[in-house]
Amino acid sequence: MSNNIQTSVPGFQYFMLPFLQVLSDGKTRHMNEINELVIKHTGLTPDQCAVLLPSKADTLVRNRIGWVRTYLYKSGLITQVTRGNYHISPSGLQAIKDNPGGIDIKYLRTQEAFQEWGKSFSTGKEDAESNEVSIEELKTPLELLESSYQIIVNSLAEELLDRIKKGTPAFFEGLVVDVLIAMGYGGFDSSNGQVTQYSNDGGIDGIIKMDKLGLDTIYTQAKMHEGAIKISDVRDFAGSLLSKKARKGVFITTSYFPQSAYDYVKSIDPTIILIDGEKLTRIMIEYGVGVARIGKVYEIKRIDNDYFEL
Repeated sequence: MSNNIQTSVPGFQYFMLPFLQVLSDGKTRHMNEINELVIKHTGLTPDQCAVLLPSKADTLVRNRIGWVRTYLYKSGLITQVTRGNYHISPSGLQAIKDNPGGIDIKYLRTQEAFQEWGKSFSTGKEDAESNEVSIEELKTPLELLESSYQIIVNSLAEELLDRIKKGTPAFFEGLVVDVLIAMGYGGFDSSNGQVTQYSNDGGIDGIIKMDKLGLDTIYTQAKMHEGAIKISDVRDFAGSLLSKKARKGVFITTSYFPQSAYDYVKSIDPTIILIDGEKLTRIMIEYGVGVARIGKVYEIKRIDNDYFEL
């Protein structure tokens, strides 16, 4: 699926009026039903509905409709009848009449209930009284958090790859072994991973023993390079694995592989995993190799509906 599809998913304010409209008949509906009716009402395509948040924790559409529910509830435009079931309020019906072209945060700020809610997290008087809608407010709070996190991770990944490229080939070979050990290969035991010490190693730069007897072994090749890796390099690595009767190999580079390399490793035995520079830095960040934690850890939580089940 193309990443460009996300740009065609409407902002979360777009769903405010449709949300109220599906409740305008006065019926109480469960949030699951509201989701489906809003999607049907707005004519969103299956591709749009399938777009995920960066964390892949939920779809973009469901996340946005969920936050619309929060904003409308805090504005007094809908009421919660029972857990997960909502009903439109008289203010909500009036909002539909007043805003046939769409409802946004600017309108919600005219509602006393929303103003009181806003005071609970505003940074000051000017923030609480401002009637301007910033670009950031076109996204849900969770989207803002995730997009900010992605900016930090992307910046860190670029800096990390730059630092790796400034190192020596020997350092890179050791880093590759450290990364695989951190991922759990070799039972998280650093003694089960080693850089080869041979000048003629046949393209094998590291060895990860999956068991103490070495009955199952992963061989690695670490290649610092600029530009695309040659398909011949991947073939040579495969040949080195065959000469050692090995069945598993990992080829890691600071650059990238052409599509032909991915097609090639799919067609052969042994199994070879290709990891380019971008993927390598993401793995290092995820498993804490070459990076350190700073600042607070923010844990996002949600209501445990089972706890409140009557």
